[in-house]
Amino acid sequence: MADNLNALEDWAGALLAKLGPTERRQLTQRVARNLRRSQQQRIATQRNPDGTAYAPRKSRKQLRGKRGRIRRTMFAKLRTAKLLKLQSNADRVSIAFLGRAARIARVHQQGLNDRPGRGQADVRYERRELLGFTPAELDAIRDQLLEHLTG
Repeated sequence: MADNLNALEDWAGALLAKLGPTERRQLTQRVARNLRRSQQQRIATQRNPDGTAYAPRKSRKQLRGKRGRIRRTMFAKLRTAKLLKLQSNADRVSIAFLGRAARIARVHQQGLNDRPGRGQADVRYERRELLGFTPAELDAIRDQLLEHLTG
């Protein structure tokens, strides 16, 4: 996957150098918005970038919480635009989680140990890749770049 990303970067670098800063910024904003949208959709379907399903939760608690509400799927709030922030300028694009959400996302992304609550024992979380490039996303980035250059 890293090879595909490096190849895309090498190929696009020369083409992007010919664009002015304003055009590059517009392009990176459009690419970043589409990339965030696809990341949100992939998180909603609970899939890793390689297409495998997320590891299921370990807890066997009842699905009903306080006052009869049914619990949400994993990462329902993490995938919102409020927590999944987008930053772009003429030179780069970044999509990242901020604040406490970044800590939660990092624990799941890398499969680290964490405490689920105050006074509880450490738990080893399964690896669930929240952010990453799929082959379809790399193709979409390439297509958006070509569309911008030819249109």
